[in-house]
Amino acid sequence: MSRIHEALKKAEEERAASQGGAQLEPTPVGAESPVMPDMASHRVPDPVAVAAMMPAFGSPFSVDTMLARCPQMEWKPDLGTMLFMNGDDSKRGTEEFRTLRSRLYHMREKMTLKKLLVTSALPKEGKSFTSSNLAQVLVRQHGRRVLLIDADLRGPRLHLMLGTTAGPGLSEYLQGKNDEFSIMQRGPLENLFFIPSGTGIEDPAELVGNGKLKTFLQRVEPLFDWIIVDSPPAIPVSDASVLAKACDGVLMVVRSNATPCDVARKAREEFPDQSLIGVVLNGTSDDAASYARYYYEAYEKRQPTTV
Repeated sequence: MSRIHEALKKAEEERAASQGGAQLEPTPVGAESPVMPDMASHRVPDPVAVAAMMPAFGSPFSVDTMLARCPQMEWKPDLGTMLFMNGDDSKRGTEEFRTLRSRLYHMREKMTLKKLLVTSALPKEGKSFTSSNLAQVLVRQHGRRVLLIDADLRGPRLHLMLGTTAGPGLSEYLQGKNDEFSIMQRGPLENLFFIPSGTGIEDPAELVGNGKLKTFLQRVEPLFDWIIVDSPPAIPVSDASVLAKACDGVLMVVRSNATPCDVARKAREEFPDQSLIGVVLNGTSDDAASYARYYYEAYEKRQPTTV
C-alpha cells in the first residue's frame, strides 16, 4: 500500500474512532428521506477506494475537492420537460419517476447497479426525457451524487433540455482534448453533474468504440452513487450495444402507441438478457389514470418483459 493510501486509511480510522464508529448523517427537514435499504452503504465514497481507482488525479483525494474542479454553469432548463426543476413536486409524472427510482434501488439489492444505460428502439421515444428526469429524482435524496452523461453523439438533446452548452463534452474527452473534470458541469441542482455530448464530432462510431468511455467510467465511478448514460437509439446504429458493455444495466424506453412491437423486440435483442433490467413505457394517454400522460414501469431482473 502506498504512503497516500496508508495516510488516507489512518485518517479514516482516526475519524471513526473520534466519532465512536461510523454514523449516518441526519436527513435535513424538507429533504427526501433515503428510504431504500442499501442507501447507507452508498452515502459517501470511501477515500481509500477513490485513491486506488483514480491514482492520476493527484492529492489530496477528497471527493469534494476533485468535483469542485468542475465548471459551475447557469442552466436554463426547459421546465416543461424537466419535471424536478420547476419547484412543483406534484407535477404530473414526478410520482412515476419516484416509483422507478424505488424499483431500481430494489434491483440494486440483488445486483451491481450503478452505471445505467438508457436507450430506445427508435428516435423520439423519450429516452432523453427519461434519463434526465431519472437523474433529477435520484439526486433529490440527501447525499446522493449523480452523473448524467449525454453519449448520444449523433443527435444530442440533453444540453438543450437542461439549457446549457454542448461543449466541451464527451467527444472532446474521447479525442483526448479535455480531461475528466473540465467536461463535467455543475448546475442548479446540488450534486447533479452533467457531461454534454461535445462538439466537432466527425465519426461518432469510432469515438464510442475506442474504449476510452469504459476507462472513464471506471475512473469516475467511485465519485458517484449513480451514473446515467443517455445513448443513441438501438436500432439505427450500433452505439447503444457498444456502450452497454461499459454499464451495469440497460433501461429501454418505448413509446405507447408509437413503437412498433417488432421493432421493440428487435431492439431488445441487441442486449443480453442479463443486461436489460427493465422497460419504461412513455407517452401513455389513458385519461382514467391519475398521471394521464406518463407511465413508467421497471421489471425485475429475469422477469419476462413484454412489449
